[in-house]
Amino acid sequence: MASQKKPRALKGIFSLDDFQRAAQCLLPRAVYEYVAGGTEDTHTLRENRAVFADYLLVTRVMRDVSKRSIATALFGEQWSAPFGICPMGLSALSAYRGDIALARAAHDFHIPMIVSGTSTIRMEDVIAVNPDAWFQAYLPGDLARTTPLLQRIKAAGYKNLVLTFDTFVGASRENQVRAGFSTPLRPGLGLAWDGLSHPRWLAKVFLRTVLRHGMPHFENSFATRGAPIISASAIRDHAPKDHMDWERFSLIRESWTGKLIVKGLLHPEDCRIARDRGADGIIVSNHGGRQLDGSPSAVRMLPGIIAALEASGPRVPVMIDGGLRRGTDVVKALALGADFVFVGRPFNFANAVAGESGVLHAARLLKDEVFRTLGMMGYNTIAELAHARADGAMLCV
Repeated sequence: MASQKKPRALKGIFSLDDFQRAAQCLLPRAVYEYVAGGTEDTHTLRENRAVFADYLLVTRVMRDVSKRSIATALFGEQWSAPFGICPMGLSALSAYRGDIALARAAHDFHIPMIVSGTSTIRMEDVIAVNPDAWFQAYLPGDLARTTPLLQRIKAAGYKNLVLTFDTFVGASRENQVRAGFSTPLRPGLGLAWDGLSHPRWLAKVFLRTVLRHGMPHFENSFATRGAPIISASAIRDHAPKDHMDWERFSLIRESWTGKLIVKGLLHPEDCRIARDRGADGIIVSNHGGRQLDGSPSAVRMLPGIIAALEASGPRVPVMIDGGLRRGTDVVKALALGADFVFVGRPFNFANAVAGESGVLHAARLLKDEVFRTLGMMGYNTIAELAHARADGAMLCV
């Protein structure tokens, strides 16, 4: 358990957005832009935040809300809050052993955390500190490497597997390139100056990592170790995946005995297909505005997805991510039909600012906001939000 004493770095942090402002001062530009940025003209990145202003919450008064709770059930587990931590690649580039810090904080706070397939820390090391962690995989383009990867994930002890399906065609990375970021990172004067001009990050994250653990590599993309994150000659595997179809998912469903969640869906029909082919849950997502610029937010598509699933068969848990920064955002998403939400960048920035203590502080802030919002609206449980629209407590403007 992390120390209860609040680190000095957290003294002026009162909201999730405060973490981003603080992290921007600490992180090299290339690293910050990798985490914060979107693709092309960033229309979708901005849409993910703007959509929440389209919905208003109407308060109900003179209701006894003294016994309210935001504990939420998902896949047979009772979590302390209706939110979890998104998979985020290269988290250990923002904070020392970043994935470990995220996993420990999630375990202490009892919320789900999804380990990224592009992590630089071995999946086995992450689940060792958080046995409840989920794993998110980017499927290799060929079955010869898919099966060994699934076997490794299962052997590591993961019970919930998340498959991300919106990256089979690579997105524009022009904004990252402008900021000096690539994978692997290429040594050069610009990159060196970026590190030297941020001495705290250089000493406490990068040099500490290299001295204690060696040069980080992509550890979880395949059954074997991948390329180093900094190299003048190494090439990260970007084998074609644009031939992938639902038959590949069905093959995985046949072999994976745990919970199988599909991430990166926006179209109601895709959600229906995923459910009918055996998905145990769906994460509606546009990849944080990092794939197709101009695509709608998960929140905007959510009501249509819920309606399509309920009209065509059994309901599976529907989760969303993208742009959630306040407890009011979480409540709006849940009132619109989501069963759970995931938050990414703010936890990454919290990790950069104060490590595990920062992540825990971010989780407390968000939990307090959700708890407060629920009471102001006149409800006692998250389950009651399903009736919020019928109760006249949700307005679309």
